[in-house]
Amino acid sequence: MSIPLSIYSKKTQAVIKKLKTPQQVQMWIHSLRYNKNKTMQTLDSVVRTKKAHCLEAALSAVAILEYHGYAPLILDLESTDYLDHTLFLYKQNNRYGSVGMSRDVGLYGRKPVFKTIRALAMSYAAPYIDEHACLKSFGVLDLRTLNSDAWRNSKNNVWYVEEALRNIPHQKLHLPKTFVSSWRLKFIEWKKLHPEKQPNYFAQTQTWM
Repeated sequence: MSIPLSIYSKKTQAVIKKLKTPQQVQMWIHSLRYNKNKTMQTLDSVVRTKKAHCLEAALSAVAILEYHGYAPLILDLESTDYLDHTLFLYKQNNRYGSVGMSRDVGLYGRKPVFKTIRALAMSYAAPYIDEHACLKSFGVLDLRTLNSDAWRNSKNNVWYVEEALRNIPHQKLHLPKTFVSSWRLKFIEWKKLHPEKQPNYFAQTQTWM
């Protein structure tokens, strides 16, 4: 389905026309401030305020990239501490990647190098671990299945998207206890030495965007 640009503000239209690839959208998201407020803004509001949290960024990436032919998919990562993470999910050359916003460097987007969505989700396993957090499952929401398309350009908060993410089927990620404990210890030791810095000890950062 072709979505007319006219449903967006003139400023947003310019952003959509300029950002044609997941890589370009990820760079744009890097330029935004993290939104600490309890909101669920759509793309027009994100463009206007220049800030977003992870789900607002994911919805914005979807709205931009569906215009360029990408499916409107959200990857939901569930954590044991209930602080879940969401990203735009895309596919290029039969490989999966993601675009996202986070306060943690390791939870941004990924290049399209993963053969399966599970493998993509697992790439977030180590960066997700801190004193309490640990990934436990993942799910995918196709926004075309929702009863409302207000997530594109509503001027109101679109909380129903968050509710839909809670209700989709999720596949469990079985992380070995030794894997979790070793990364958790590494995180704790890092924070003792660098309380104001984010960890930089992860492998495979070449897959990050």
